[in-house]
Amino acid sequence: MSAEQKLKELGIEIGAATPPVGNYVAAVRTGNLVFVSGVVPVRPDGTRPAGKVGAGLSVADGYEAARLCAIGLLSRLKAEVGSLDRVRRVVKVTGYVNAAPDFTEHAQVVNGASDLLAAVFGEAGKHARAAVGMGSLPLGVPVEVEMVAEVEP
Repeated sequence: MSAEQKLKELGIEIGAATPPVGNYVAAVRTGNLVFVSGVVPVRPDGTRPAGKVGAGLSVADGYEAARLCAIGLLSRLKAEVGSLDRVRRVVKVTGYVNAAPDFTEHAQVVNGASDLLAAVFGEAGKHARAAVGMGSLPLGVPVEVEMVAEVEP
């Protein structure tokens, strides 16, 4: 099943890619690699979750925020290459978790993004990854995720 078909099966609609909020571009393609800039979570209604995981937000809240980030990454990737069916492999994901100082479950939070990418791309969605804690993130969001993907030439 293609990635585009899998999204439909999962009931996920990829909207328009969110524009950058600073002096950078949403994605950079070099050769067959696409580096997708960090995405913060945006709900379908346009609102953003806010807060620190481990201090007001649960691991489940963070997981859902990371999943929303993955949807945003896919929208930026699709805008860059035209179709998600051109993705050969998700190479690397880095997740940044706005976490309380004693929080230790960063990996479980970033699984929200990783699980969605694996669901959409199958084995090609499994990737190298880092999940790190931060003292704060832009707009007070709980998670930001960036990605590198290999695409067809």
